[in-house]
Amino acid sequence: METLTQKENRIIQHLTNRTEVPVRFSEVDALGIVWHGHYLKFFEDGREAFGKQYKLGYLDIYKENLATPLVNINVDYKKTVKYGDSVIIETTFINSAAAKIIFHYKIFRTSDNELVAKGESTQVFITLEHELFITLPPFFENWKRENNLV
Repeated sequence: METLTQKENRIIQHLTNRTEVPVRFSEVDALGIVWHGHYLKFFEDGREAFGKQYKLGYLDIYKENLATPLVNINVDYKKTVKYGDSVIIETTFINSAAAKIIFHYKIFRTSDNELVAKGESTQVFITLEHELFITLPPFFENWKRENNLV
């Protein structure tokens, strides 16, 4: 029988994905600098890459007749990014006992590995009829178990 300490040692507290995206022309202003609102799109790119890697994408969730709307998001801007740059989006799932998905993000300029922004988002689970889950949906509990998060 596994002891509590052994179980604690095998539980992972978070999962991370890193994905690279180019800065697109449509994301910059007249000075060639990425407009601040597009960092939310970078976060979305990170969530999609994370979901693809770990099988927690929007379509995976939708197959369970659920949706995960954003209820909170924030960005801390550190440096500028320009057209022609590319960025690495580091998306980290933060394990929580609550029925929500929390991601932390770090965005690095690829050319010099400078941290250009960081942030966090929180999503909740709702049915397709817009009913809020206050406990873990069974599929999410299974997903956490499969990824050694519980």
